[in-house]
Amino acid sequence: MSNWVDKEGRRHVGVMLRGRRVHRILSKGATTGDAKRLEAEIRNAIGQRGVPVPGDPPLVNLMADYLTHARARLRSPSTAEHHANRIGPWLVGRRASEARAVAAQIIEDLGSKYAVATLNRSLGTLKRALTLAWDKRATTHNFGAEIKRDLEHNERDVFLSIKQVKAIADQASAQVRAAIWIALYTGCRRGEILALTKADIGKDAITIRGANTKSLKVRTVPIVAPLRQWLKLVPLKINFEGLKTGFRRARVDAGMPHITFHDLRRSCGTLMIQAGVDLYVVSKLLGHSSVAVTQKRYAHLQIDRVRDGLEATFLHRRLHRRGAGKAKKRA
Repeated sequence: MSNWVDKEGRRHVGVMLRGRRVHRILSKGATTGDAKRLEAEIRNAIGQRGVPVPGDPPLVNLMADYLTHARARLRSPSTAEHHANRIGPWLVGRRASEARAVAAQIIEDLGSKYAVATLNRSLGTLKRALTLAWDKRATTHNFGAEIKRDLEHNERDVFLSIKQVKAIADQASAQVRAAIWIALYTGCRRGEILALTKADIGKDAITIRGANTKSLKVRTVPIVAPLRQWLKLVPLKINFEGLKTGFRRARVDAGMPHITFHDLRRSCGTLMIQAGVDLYVVSKLLGHSSVAVTQKRYAHLQIDRVRDGLEATFLHRRLHRRGAGKAKKRA
């Protein structure tokens, strides 16, 4: 029998070819068609020298393979390694077919210790490791597709007024203070600010190099008058961790511990839209991939502007009619 179902409902595939026996257990929920396809792949692989036989390798091996891939392909392999190391202990002794259960256990054990977004990034490394293994035909199934990330609630309506930004900046060191105001006046991300050099600062604009942006596209940001004094401190003599720690202390001392550095970028966009700046212009400044992204993130502000416009229009008409009615009575 080449494939069968055990007492637990799992499908097995056993192939004996040229004196070599290969036995694989499919993940729960696999169909007869899945078993037959796997059998065909195994027979084909055994018949071709150098072709790997699909299997159920250890998760630690797949993660190691992915990290090797990341070091050669990703812009920030250290970030991938950091997130992979966080979940490393849960991968020991477990195989690819157990990935879904492993992911659920990780969420249960670490859910109270890390933010959802942080935990999802770690799960993302596991998904990519499994997908890479599937692409290389190292597994019998794309187990990465079975991993469900925890639900994120990323929508933040937090934005700061100039007065609030000043309150935080006044509690910071000179280097952190410069980063805070540069973020507000340019909408730049933390990494983009830390990567700025004197050569990037022109007479009227700043060039954000593509290698330092999220989209890998060059962006030009005009220099407004209040920004010039802070650009004198570029390049900033502080690293990522230094800025992270310095901003955390400043926001706590200012009585706003819930504020994040990214809220400064969001505040830049919000203040521009409230001032009547077109969404297209805001999108270009912030370096969004499209105006649709900007519209989605600032939709609530657009609705508020439309509401204000409607109220102003119809309130004006109502008052006008009342005035006309009183004039007729006096006549």
